[in-house]
Amino acid sequence: MLAAGVSAVATSGPIAHRDDLSAEDRARVAAITQPAADFAAAEPFEVMQGGAGTVSKHINADIYSHPAANLSFEGRQEFLVGNGLFRKDWVSSPSSTQASDGLGPLFNARSCQACHVKDGRGTVPGFEQFGQRDAVALLARLSRPASVDEVRERIEHGEIPWMPDPVYGNQLQPFAVAGVPAEGQLLIEYREIPVRLNGGETAVLMEPSYGVQNLNYGPLHPDTTLSPRLAPPMLGLGLLEAIHEDDILAHAAREKPDGISGKPNWVWTEDGKRVLGRFSWKAGQPDVRHQASTAFSNDMGLSTPLFPHHHGDCTEAQADCLAMPHGAQEHLGEHEVPARLADFVTFYSENLALPQRRDVDDQRVLAGKKLFYESQCVACHVPKYVTRRDAARPEHRFQLIWPYTDLLLHDMGPGLADGQAEGEASGSEWRTPPLWGIGLTKTVNPDATWLHDGRARTLLEAILWHGGEAQAARDRVVAMTPEERENLLRFLESL
Repeated sequence: MLAAGVSAVATSGPIAHRDDLSAEDRARVAAITQPAADFAAAEPFEVMQGGAGTVSKHINADIYSHPAANLSFEGRQEFLVGNGLFRKDWVSSPSSTQASDGLGPLFNARSCQACHVKDGRGTVPGFEQFGQRDAVALLARLSRPASVDEVRERIEHGEIPWMPDPVYGNQLQPFAVAGVPAEGQLLIEYREIPVRLNGGETAVLMEPSYGVQNLNYGPLHPDTTLSPRLAPPMLGLGLLEAIHEDDILAHAAREKPDGISGKPNWVWTEDGKRVLGRFSWKAGQPDVRHQASTAFSNDMGLSTPLFPHHHGDCTEAQADCLAMPHGAQEHLGEHEVPARLADFVTFYSENLALPQRRDVDDQRVLAGKKLFYESQCVACHVPKYVTRRDAARPEHRFQLIWPYTDLLLHDMGPGLADGQAEGEASGSEWRTPPLWGIGLTKTVNPDATWLHDGRARTLLEAILWHGGEAQAARDRVVAMTPEERENLLRFLESL
């Protein structure tokens, strides 16, 4: 193993300045966030992976759906209202159910909960060709190369995130309201790839290939590519937003092993500010509010103050779609999801609690943690941070958290590449996904799978798909003994 490499990860590179901290606090933060060096016992506060908001609850299918433990009474009320809005089904316009209509006309789902099952991962249509269901949580992003300087400049200045298909828009919508044809369906085929592991074991990966069928508005543009994206878990989003930008940029600048780099994705806000991207699979969204509003617009066809177009992703080539009635109610405001309702959903999304870690002192879990470090997984999956003292919400301020991500983009190699650029992310780059809560994925949704398109049926398969900057770490896992791999997986399952 590479025990010597651990100290290189821990000590090389710049230290974040953190203008929100005093010199004394900066020293405390630098000390507490140093990577682990002793694996004989759990680290202080490691069980509280979401800081003071971490909850100790009965482990069942609702474990992802609790409010943060440090929310005030008023905050819990706001959380519950947001929860109701997150779960409710929207309907088409016009409807007697005022303030709940405006769905579509084209859409991927009727509710947030339909994709984020019990606030966890979504479900792929299925790995058997004849057992596949409709793709709800797995949406197909549509993009083509920016062909002219004018479009490239619009993307660089944040006016559009990518160049959409001229007819089908930003993503394929498999559902539509009455009177409008749906766009079509995603078609998935899988090929088995055996991978030999040290110790005589063989893992089988499922390599997907994607197409479309039943297109109702003509063919896609010949340059349009498909990028399936699975709905991710909702845990700890407000805490990720409260990580200081300097800490993220310091990790980007830090010297790392194995040729690992890591870069930020810079995105533009609606008021023309260039800010750090943190959310979505390629870090294309700056904060939870933008992420939620994008989902309202693209996934459900609902207008918000950030995205005021009432017809969602309908394009100029879809005249019947644009002619359909919308659900904005004059007495409620000019948007189908008025600002107050959007704020409730944002608040809910920011304050879903992390469950306590389990078995942190178990010797096999600790052995797996040591392997996680020695394999250099921590070069990208950075274990811990202390959030900003001046975070927008008091519950998120100055919290020691353990998300296991650097929120940076990494080249993951051709096996995971989708060929689509998004902001400064290339077609083979993805944001490091947080690992906290990952061990309870199947408890929340027994059909859940991993990676950006859900191709990995197990955590081991997810590791084996790592390439590019993560190739060396992946190869170390392949070279482990079966007992070592089992210990590594026990550690991940304890998160």
